[in-house]
Amino acid sequence: MLIGVDYHPSFQQIAFLEEETGECGDRQLHHSDGEAERFYRDLKQRGIRVRVGMEATGYSRWFERLLAELGFELWIGDPAEIKAKRIKKQKTDRNDARLLVRLMREENFPRVWVPSPENRDLRQLLWHRHRLVQALAMNEGYRWKKKLFSEQGRAQLEKLALAPWAGRRRQELLELLDRMNPTIEELTAAVEREARKQPEALRLMTHPGCRSAYSTRLCVDHRNSNSISTRQADRHLRGNDPE
Repeated sequence: MLIGVDYHPSFQQIAFLEEETGECGDRQLHHSDGEAERFYRDLKQRGIRVRVGMEATGYSRWFERLLAELGFELWIGDPAEIKAKRIKKQKTDRNDARLLVRLMREENFPRVWVPSPENRDLRQLLWHRHRLVQALAMNEGYRWKKKLFSEQGRAQLEKLALAPWAGRRRQELLELLDRMNPTIEELTAAVEREARKQPEALRLMTHPGCRSAYSTRLCVDHRNSNSISTRQADRHLRGNDPE
């Protein structure tokens, strides 16, 4: 079954096509009452193989996890390219969902690369640490950027003269960072071990844009694709910029 999903935070408009029987239709599924989840779990129980196509969008992480749990194939599409393929000028949720089904059926769906759940989880941890440290420094008028994550940067953070409550907050943040860093280091080491097993990743790691640990992780996870760029749509990457 091919299912095109026009995704919204509270509901999704779907169009579906059963390839063997030719059965097709439209339906709106709500999220908060569990209707959407029940629909997909019912397909799983009936033993139907499913491919879902949707545009890259935000607030869909739970839905992507659900499809992965059920073993359904998920294609994420480039919104700009999908828009360019729209024939009808009138934009409706139903028409958009039908367009996604048509593009999948015609093998003309503009897929974008999607990071693995493990990669996303690591990125969240890294970004959380980054925001915590940067916010603490910038509130005191400092912009040390990468230097913040060195031993010297840590020492400078600890030396900042802060008011009592700000000082207490700093201590809490530093203690949180101390708990996060071992996990980040462990994951970084695991990624680097995997990178050394892949000739493509080794070549990417020599590129100036992939020398940092964070860039290396992006390149390693991207080793089965043709390109990578910094453009993101809910952390979905696309494009052909080698950096």
